[in-house]
Amino acid sequence: MRKITVCVALIGLVVSCTNREPDKANNVVSQAVKAHGQGRLANSRVSFTFRDKSYSVSRSEDSYEYTRSFKEDSSWVEDVLINSTDFTRRVNGELISVPDTMQVKYTSSVNSVLYFVQLPYLLNDPAVIKSYEGTQKVLGETYEVLKVTFRPSGGGEDFQDEYRYWFHEKTRLLDFLAYNYETDGGGVRFRKAYNRSERGGILFQDYVNYEVPVGTALPKIPALFEAGKLKELSRIVNTDIQVESL
Repeated sequence: MRKITVCVALIGLVVSCTNREPDKANNVVSQAVKAHGQGRLANSRVSFTFRDKSYSVSRSEDSYEYTRSFKEDSSWVEDVLINSTDFTRRVNGELISVPDTMQVKYTSSVNSVLYFVQLPYLLNDPAVIKSYEGTQKVLGETYEVLKVTFRPSGGGEDFQDEYRYWFHEKTRLLDFLAYNYETDGGGVRFRKAYNRSERGGILFQDYVNYEVPVGTALPKIPALFEAGKLKELSRIVNTDIQVESL
């Protein structure tokens, strides 16, 4: 009887922990969104410049709109993406027809830039599947780690991608993230946040983007980073950031 009692207790403990895991992950994201001041993203418009292109995101209660505009040769191109699905392009103010294959490409490109700007806010998206992975030391600091994957429905063309996010245990800020992807031959990336600035009560941050050997398990990347074994690939820098209430 004693063995049975112990087994039941252990089973109950496992079930209890499993049931609490989504709550723990949601709590980490909620605290991070608050720390970043991103509750203000709702009913607002954020605009910025990234690599000579102008971007914006406007949010209301039931929809959101992404835009990208830039000069191409002698033409002015304006892309509009509503709810990440409805894409239109205008060239010099005239609406043009875009083949389906190119719509997928343009949509993915716009989504990618706007996704990272809105982290960690977008980790509450219905397409996100997040789990709490415990804590991990990075550069002597303790971080709470989330694993994120995506549902095929609403997860976009890249729903197979997998992410890890490291949130500082005390500040609740997103300091590091890593992900793998399959598009364009696939790869693995690691990003370190830096150059934080506040606009309209919202904390924005740029990233140092590191190349990681293909096939590296995401939880092992911080150790490679600490050992100086990652190659800096680029800097993700957003300028001219503006926030307007709608």
